[in-house]
Amino acid sequence: MTADTVTDPNDLSALFEEHRHVLTGVAYRMLGRVADAEDVVQEAWLRWSAEGREDVRAPRAYLVRITTRLAIDRLRHVQSRREAYVGPWLPEPFETDFGVTAPDTAEQAVLAESVSLAVLVVLESLSPLERAVFVLREAFGFPYGEIATALDKSDAAVRQLAGRARKHVDERKPRYDVDPVQQRDLTERFLAAATGGDLGELLSLLAPDARLIGDGGGKSKVPLRIVESADKVARFLIGVAQKAIPGMEVRLTELNGGPAVLILANGEPDGVFQLDVADGLIQCVYIVRNPDKLTALAVE
Repeated sequence: MTADTVTDPNDLSALFEEHRHVLTGVAYRMLGRVADAEDVVQEAWLRWSAEGREDVRAPRAYLVRITTRLAIDRLRHVQSRREAYVGPWLPEPFETDFGVTAPDTAEQAVLAESVSLAVLVVLESLSPLERAVFVLREAFGFPYGEIATALDKSDAAVRQLAGRARKHVDERKPRYDVDPVQQRDLTERFLAAATGGDLGELLSLLAPDARLIGDGGGKSKVPLRIVESADKVARFLIGVAQKAIPGMEVRLTELNGGPAVLILANGEPDGVFQLDVADGLIQCVYIVRNPDKLTALAVE
């Protein structure tokens, strides 16, 4: 086999596995749920392996095209379900480790931002096509020509979609810092203050207009509305910490490109806390407690 031609069925499997990480990354950023992303990637594999691929000279581009189109179809389907969702909807926490796949610091920052909860929440307000263009262009740096081929659109149409999506995201994305050292430091101090019941310290870490957004999906207890102001957020968090049950464990981990707090109850994931940080202060606290969105988190 040459680098440009696929003929051996065994090589089909190896090529797919080589690009699985990218395909999963595209699908997750499109859909915001690990299970949906995995379903899309599995369907892409079935389509890739079901037919002869002797004429495929750019496997990565071909597989991204299949995955993107499948993700667009699924996104159109799930958007109607999200309209009936109980309380705020947040993306499913996703385990990340960009140090291996993106050793360059600048590339790590781009990937971390594109998979952050803040950006994924904003992407929910884009059309499926705008979201696809944004993900392929901004997160993975695909040329406009390849994106046009993937979406069966003209180059001009793709550039227009990209400009509209970028403007939309820039206008609505919360401003935050991506310095991992600062994020981890604030996350550790936040955790210590909340679990220690230190209201003064917690208030010193929160921006005056800090918000708290919880996602329980109607299955776990979280605020059904966004909590606003540092005082209300701090008092809510301390109240939650004071109600901790026996067998509860707290761990620091990396999710969605940044530090996060994983709460375990009897060894099973019970919730995730993650922070948006800007100007050295916590701007937003995200809480995900919908059990359907915690099943993919590995617990050793």
